[in-house]
Amino acid sequence: MYFFIKRVLDLAIVFSALLVLSPLFIIVALLLRFTGEGEIFYLQTRLGYLNLEFQIIKFATMLKNSPNIGTGSLTVRNDPRVLPLGRFLRKSKINELPQIINVIKGEMSVVGPRPQMKADFEKFPPSLRDDIFKSKPGITGIGSIFFRDEEKWISNCSGDKHKFYMDKIAPYKTTLELWYLKNKSTIVDLKIIFLTFWIIISPDSKMFNKVFSDLPDPPQFD
Repeated sequence: MYFFIKRVLDLAIVFSALLVLSPLFIIVALLLRFTGEGEIFYLQTRLGYLNLEFQIIKFATMLKNSPNIGTGSLTVRNDPRVLPLGRFLRKSKINELPQIINVIKGEMSVVGPRPQMKADFEKFPPSLRDDIFKSKPGITGIGSIFFRDEEKWISNCSGDKHKFYMDKIAPYKTTLELWYLKNKSTIVDLKIIFLTFWIIISPDSKMFNKVFSDLPDPPQFD
């Protein structure tokens, strides 16, 4: 029953979003077409439900060759590979909105674990890889909300940024996704959706910690 309700809720949300956000999509598409490198969408292979590959869709925010430049798959604060308009799209999370199409296709859900690149996924503990994507990946999720300042944390790291990611961020991301799998429910999903919008409006809000006070303790990221 949960998965049926989740699918109905997904479709209700994304079709409502399409109706409301269509003018914004058109404006963003035109701005991207005539600025930067002229690309509107960015497609990237990710792992999803049952570890199957699919193409995630986002608005283009970075240089096309960015995976082979600088910090590779890691994005830091004020990353020079991010295009001027891309900074606004990433900060406002508008760049994530085209994943509505992935939801309609049944490849993603509105709420779920974040879809991973294969290279990053293979760095997760082998014992956990089969568990993370027993649910469809989501546009937003418990990990997405908690790590909304990930770029800042990586930027503030004075040592090896990739090592910092692997030693600190990746393990706790996995812990959060496993927490979600054990506690997923329609109520939890609705809380995550509400908090996703709330932190966009109030980025410094501490409401997340109050709503999900039972999460495993995080490591120190400073």
